[in-house]
Amino acid sequence: MTQIIIDHNPSEEKLNELGVRSWNTWDCAPSKFPLDFTATEKAYVLEGEFKVTPQGGDTVTIKAGDYVEFPKGLKSQWEVVKQLKKHYKHF
Repeated sequence: MTQIIIDHNPSEEKLNELGVRSWNTWDCAPSKFPLDFTATEKAYVLEGEFKVTPQGGDTVTIKAGDYVEFPKGLKSQWEVVKQLKKHYKHF
């Protein structure tokens, strides 16, 4: 199974090296929905909290301040618990 990578405390150096502040921004109100990734997505969470349950895997909780990578081919269910705002980029 493909793995979600979460860095709960990325350094400013890492964030600057990746250029996350130049990435697109996405907002989402509390909701539940399926999300399948057709490309690898890298994201930095600015605000909020959400839970991702990969198909056949355990639920992970992602919060403001987390850096996360969702692999291409991941099929998942999302639950946005608190208003979400994130920088993201597809690779």
